[in-house]
Amino acid sequence: MTQVTGAGKPESGVALSNEQRREGRCRRGVGTGPPRFSPLILRVTLSNTSCDLAFSKYRDAMHSHISLLTDYGLNDEFVGVMKSVIVDVAPHVRITDLTHGVPAFDVRAGSLALARAIQYVPAGIVIAVVDPGVGSSRRAIAIEIANGQGILLGPDNGLLTSAAAMAGGAERAFELTNTDLHLGAPGVTFAGRDVFAPVAAFLCNGGTLEEVGREIDTASVMPGLVPIPTETTHDTFGEGVKCEVTWVDAYGNCQLNAGPEDLQQFGPILRLVIGEDIRSARVVSHFADIDGGAIGAVIDSYGMIALAVDRQSAAVELRLQAGDAVHVFAGESGVSTSSVTLRSTQ
Repeated sequence: MTQVTGAGKPESGVALSNEQRREGRCRRGVGTGPPRFSPLILRVTLSNTSCDLAFSKYRDAMHSHISLLTDYGLNDEFVGVMKSVIVDVAPHVRITDLTHGVPAFDVRAGSLALARAIQYVPAGIVIAVVDPGVGSSRRAIAIEIANGQGILLGPDNGLLTSAAAMAGGAERAFELTNTDLHLGAPGVTFAGRDVFAPVAAFLCNGGTLEEVGREIDTASVMPGLVPIPTETTHDTFGEGVKCEVTWVDAYGNCQLNAGPEDLQQFGPILRLVIGEDIRSARVVSHFADIDGGAIGAVIDSYGMIALAVDRQSAAVELRLQAGDAVHVFAGESGVSTSSVTLRSTQ
């Protein structure tokens, strides 16, 4: 048996050859000092006749693309370290950053962002990490989707299930219990680096889902929390729909959990009741069609209704944030949709 210390320098002191990469060796990178934590070293055991652990040989590459979605932000090194682990083990992989701007610890926001994006993501692996329970008893899982063309990796906390549903449903699920595929680490709080990144690289090198851990019932995976619009009644305005803001984008547009079909019975002018505010909004197809200073109900790029103000922030104007309720009723034709509030500004 030969012990290969993956994170150390190759014996020659030069860059790794393709064959060494295929044997699973990892460079430490461009740093001049020794690794501070020896547990970060990835050890791969080889035999003359077979491979005992995952990274010993390139198999026929199953996947060549990895998409990332996290709440890590970009101020720290977390994202770069994850990518480094992936590329060192699977250098052929292309990586797409969906977003690293999910609000910290906000599993629902991450789940909704992934559900919005999944229909545009290339075939391959998706690593999603919004993981306030990291290091606890929560499971790290893989979900197979789209007839095996896609695999979602992440914590079992509801983050992955909405995207899986959008992709046609979870076909198989596995708990990532094979620790031989994980990086050793001095702590358990960086599963993106130590669990999800190396497992993704293993799968991209031709590894199979059966090797990542034990198969689990897809029904046991924690469901996502996706709000649905519900019926409501107002003493003055009659029957309506209670909606919720699911997402406020960088421009301040407020996406509701309702599509045009949910609100079509109210006609082209909507009456919005937001707390003590009462506003009118016209349903439009694009932002420039909103009258100056008015509130528009735009059919956004995902086919949902979003409250918007042309070249301004609807979130600021309406004092809305994700999770806030918006009650929608039929408006009156001919009523101005200018931004006039009935709530005291005191």
